[in-house]
Amino acid sequence: MLEARSVALVGASPRPGSFGQRMIAEVASSPAGPDIHLVNPRYRQIGGRSCHPSLADLPEPVDLVLLGVPDAALEQQLGLAASCDAAAAVIFGNAHEDPAELAPSLRERLAAIAVAGGMELCGAGCMGFVNVARGLRAIGYVEPDQLPAGPVALVTHSGSVFSAMLRSGRAIGFTLAVSSGQELVTTAAAYLEYALGLPETRVLALVLEAMREPDRLRAALASAAARDIPVVLLTAGSSASGQAMVAAHSGALAARDGGWEAIADAYGVHRVGDLAELADTLELFAIGRRVRPPGPPGLPGIATVHDSGLERAHAADLADELGVPFAAIGEPTLARLAGVLDPGLQPANPLDIWGTGSDAERQLADALVALADDPAVAAVALAVDLIREFDGDRSYPGAVLSAAARTAKPLAVLASLPSAIDPAAAAELRRAGIPVLEGIRTGLLALRHLLEHAAATTSATDAAAAGAAATPPAAAPAARTPPPPAGRGAPPRTPLPDEARRARGAALLAAGQAAGAPLLSLLSQYGIAAARSDPAADVDTALAAARAIGYPVVLKTAEPGIAHKTDAGGVLLGIRDPAELAAAYRDVSARIGPRVLVCETVPPGIELALGIARDPDLGPLVVVGAGGVLVELLADRAVALPPVGEEQARRMVGRLRAARLLAGIRGAPPADTGAVIRAITALSALAIDLGGELEALDVNPLICGPAGAVAVDALAIPRSPVSPVSPVSPVSPPRLRRLLG
Repeated sequence: MLEARSVALVGASPRPGSFGQRMIAEVASSPAGPDIHLVNPRYRQIGGRSCHPSLADLPEPVDLVLLGVPDAALEQQLGLAASCDAAAAVIFGNAHEDPAELAPSLRERLAAIAVAGGMELCGAGCMGFVNVARGLRAIGYVEPDQLPAGPVALVTHSGSVFSAMLRSGRAIGFTLAVSSGQELVTTAAAYLEYALGLPETRVLALVLEAMREPDRLRAALASAAARDIPVVLLTAGSSASGQAMVAAHSGALAARDGGWEAIADAYGVHRVGDLAELADTLELFAIGRRVRPPGPPGLPGIATVHDSGLERAHAADLADELGVPFAAIGEPTLARLAGVLDPGLQPANPLDIWGTGSDAERQLADALVALADDPAVAAVALAVDLIREFDGDRSYPGAVLSAAARTAKPLAVLASLPSAIDPAAAAELRRAGIPVLEGIRTGLLALRHLLEHAAATTSATDAAAAGAAATPPAAAPAARTPPPPAGRGAPPRTPLPDEARRARGAALLAAGQAAGAPLLSLLSQYGIAAARSDPAADVDTALAAARAIGYPVVLKTAEPGIAHKTDAGGVLLGIRDPAELAAAYRDVSARIGPRVLVCETVPPGIELALGIARDPDLGPLVVVGAGGVLVELLADRAVALPPVGEEQARRMVGRLRAARLLAGIRGAPPADTGAVIRAITALSALAIDLGGELEALDVNPLICGPAGAVAVDALAIPRSPVSPVSPVSPVSPPRLRRLLG
């Protein structure tokens, strides 16, 4: 399909401005010069080319058929293409679904025809593709005649994004650009596999609404990670309203954002928030230099040179908000800068250099080079507006070009207002391999992606090289039980052998919804410290349990069907003696029911929530977030694909806003983050062992203090015997569902 040597154009037309006429012009402008066969029963000849009445009249099978016909004709024409042994087709039309149409739908019938015929199928509802590296244009919309060649392979579900990226005017050259539409047969993963086979491809750009063929997609991302090819991803449909819009547009439910987050974390994918950040990041990766690992000791950062004190302060504010580190430059660099600056200006990073402006080009270039030479600086940017200078001054582009010749480190221009950028100056810099980033916020984020790509741990690459990426999580080998966490609470019991604990967990889930003491005991077998909890169904048993545990105790309802005990008024804390316990038991049993848990009191600490949630495409995901009532209030969470190792667990915790609480604030001692990390890896082991039998598991709260991390409550929902295959919202506890967003 992507290197077709013969192309049939169904719906070809001589009528100026028609889709059929544009289709002819675009394919005819392919540098590879494929054989073109026109098909339309209305014409015998178009523009000097013979026109056939039907695909059945072609002299030989073709590699690719472009279907520029109305939806009503798609099924017949694709069927003809398959019967004529065409290898592939592009369906531009939306293949509109008639609500009154009986199953199978038109889209399902089209997919069935292509699969039965062994055909690749681009679309429906797409713009086609341009294989810049191999010189084939399979589109019916007018795009630039000479698309810029370069290292980026773009796959997008959106035709509008396809055209916008091809016409952006940025220094983003392509090996392949695909508008894949509804992906009825051929998915983004297949295009990525092809793009990675092109030696020219050095950057992948994905703009996706839905996750299809997830195992194949993971394998492609793993291959990119192993080859140090950056992947930049923009997704749509993370909100409830966004999911509804995506579903209506593409005919496929959007992948849950938690799944995308887990994919990105596993394979070092750079997620961007909008098209502006996408363009800045792609330009930086496409024509800019890379940060060379291993970097200097400590966290490397950026350095910026400004011509405005206010814009310098604004950039510093944004960098702090976005988590973009400025490098702590050393004394030798400060001394060099002091020798460059006009009197009264202070050497610093970020640097305001504007003084008299009498020797601006030399000062700017020298300052950029001095900063770039500092070992703590990973990348440097001239943060100026790059406006058109009416007096002809060329200090800014001249300084950047001069500095680029004197340093090998990444160098960019960081502009504030895209509409004010001088196109001629930007084009000159881009031709010289210097990215011009068109926004302070998006440019800083692009620089952060550059730093993160260099600083990425080797865990994802190692997993990719081992081929683990393409293995569904439930089939992965069981992880070793982590070391027992320290802290109060029932210490983790001597771990059962892997198969024994898996069998015990499977039996617990087979009995239905699991909670309370049995589930906490299972968590303990996996290495998660759990509060001691003893069941009782009468006051005497409750009092005996409290004597064994030791006061103060906590009383919780254990009545079936109550997933959230606090919401039901079923949790009473700080019970100090038998009299208080007896009164508390009478209250709870009268309001809710006689079955209770008597639990040890765990010292106060920061509350986290751990969980396992089933993604419809990826299977079980490991979730960590703010716990207790903060689950609903903050929706602060990080998500990962199991298996999760200690380093990955540490990154997950670091992404939480609650991480600052764990570090200790206002004199509070820091929590034992090592215990938290071990709890996450232990839960990952459980996800691998029991992920196939779990719909969701919620450990909330996990109380984290200086002496350890202790699970206080837990709830597990097993998968039903016949689990739905439709990628609709997975069943999970409401708190965990909200946590995943």
